[in-house]
Amino acid sequence: MSDTSKPQIWQDQHEMFKVASPCIGVCTSGSKGYCKGCLRSRIERFHWHEMSDNQKFTVVQLCQARKSRIIAARKRRDVTQLQQEDIFHDIDDQLDLF
Repeated sequence: MSDTSKPQIWQDQHEMFKVASPCIGVCTSGSKGYCKGCLRSRIERFHWHEMSDNQKFTVVQLCQARKSRIIAARKRRDVTQLQQEDIFHDIDDQLDLF
């Protein structure tokens, strides 16, 4: 027996639960205007309670992407710094010969 009724529309899992605020209590804006704690923009922070759950979920995804970019940039900076320290370390060893 085939079911010819309307197809079942599956909800995304995030639509089934309330989206918690990403706030961690470090409410300070950085130089680009994003919160240093949760990485939301000023508009995202001010209008959080007015947003639908789908909008909130999108903001949380944006915050996660921002965090990933920050971590990647820090890793690149750390590698560059280590490479520069290695160059100066060789020069320092040569200067000790004199």
